Amino acid sequence: MTSGQAMTNADAMHSQSRGRARIGVLVPFTNTNLEPDMALLRPQGVSMHFARLGGYDQNAIPDAGQMAGLGASELEEPLGLLAGVKPDVILYGCTSATLTHGVKFDQELAARAEALSGAKTVTAAGALVMALKALKADEIAFASPYVPAINDMAIAFLKENGIATVSRADVEGVLDNYGQGEMSPEQVHDLAVRADSDRAGAVVLSCTDMRSVETVDRLEQTLKKPVVCSNQAMIFAALRYLDIEPGPVQCGRLLQHPGQRP
Repeated sequence: MTSGQAMTNADAMHSQSRGRARIGVLVPFTNTNLEPDMALLRPQGVSMHFARLGGYDQNAIPDAGQMAGLGASELEEPLGLLAGVKPDVILYGCTSATLTHGVKFDQELAARAEALSGAKTVTAAGALVMALKALKADEIAFASPYVPAINDMAIAFLKENGIATVSRADVEGVLDNYGQGEMSPEQVHDLAVRADSDRAGAVVLSCTDMRSVETVDRLEQTLKKPVVCSNQAMIFAALRYLDIEPGPVQCGRLLQHPGQRP
């Protein structure tokens, strides 16, 4: 291989994986689906960097108390480590950890993370709101793998942001931290279909560890309306702040190019 060929290959690798922006992500330590989803949705030239969050018992049911504990857990160490890569945007990758505390807490956590890291910070819960407002969806159907009490809190969180939940579906039984992530895309699809109603202008699938990204396009074809999920909403919010268009992998109307988005 000549030096010219080597340079061409290096340039190609640079354009595909890095060079345009860096996104940092704080992810709960038992979450197995957020990182693969971000790898799918990452545009060329945008690199993804992750730090793990603790603050909860991996063997306990992720109820309101557990998620509130995660939201209130110490951020300085994981944020400090993540800030080492100098990210342009940081995503707080747990929806229920902040919505269980309410809108003010969610906003204050994002502001605190920005102050500690120096990077624009978006929470998963805040990203859902941003996405729904971009789609002008003020009446939604809601589904998640959470226990019903957290779903109640999520619906109250959305209402406080001007978004009314007109129908919902809870999972059957109670899922632990690993059970949430082990739901198949087919199960996620069926849960969303159960949640939908004629009044809903969009369907929301809340949880960064639920395999929603893989079923968004199919659901939109089935339901004939936008579908918004936590990880899709986070990448939407990050790319909006970075002024970068979505990558080539399709994931619903939200991640279509701005000129095509409803």
